[in-house]
Amino acid sequence: MGLLTFSLNVTLDGCVDHQVGIADDESHAYFTRVMDEGGAMLWGRVTYELMESYWPAVARGDEEAPPALREWAVKLEAKPKYVVSSTRTDFSWANSHHLAGDLRDGVQKLKDATPAGVLLGSGKLATELDRLDLIDEYRLLVQPRIAGHGPTLYEGGLPTTRKLELLSAEPLRSGIVAMHYRRAD
Repeated sequence: MGLLTFSLNVTLDGCVDHQVGIADDESHAYFTRVMDEGGAMLWGRVTYELMESYWPAVARGDEEAPPALREWAVKLEAKPKYVVSSTRTDFSWANSHHLAGDLRDGVQKLKDATPAGVLLGSGKLATELDRLDLIDEYRLLVQPRIAGHGPTLYEGGLPTTRKLELLSAEPLRSGIVAMHYRRAD
């Protein structure tokens, strides 16, 4: 069985707005390494639609992009992508699949079928999956910024506190700190 790893950018005040973080070559290389380690991606519909609106064009070369972004886009194109959605069932982006039915069962089956693990990149979906005790690890890029606005990580709350064990902390040149945690409880 593979692990479900939640990975996302977050500011010091918990903001997960994708436009607030530092998007440099080093942070993209980090996320590329994390993606390479996993067997599949898992997103909610909103995140999927955000991703599909840009990255396929970068992978095809239709959008100008630096080498680090192009590498990410090409690898993302090839990676299996699973989408949780109650409003959309057709996903035309290469290697995209709808994860329908019971959320707990569907995600557990995906973990069981993906020995290399599943990388989760949607904040709202992470809250739901954490409520179901399905997230095993957290890989967060903590941005050296205070956004002063939302959306924020886990703004919907969790029923209990999650205790985590630090596996690694890697400071990047920009001041970002790559944090890797495993659930301890």
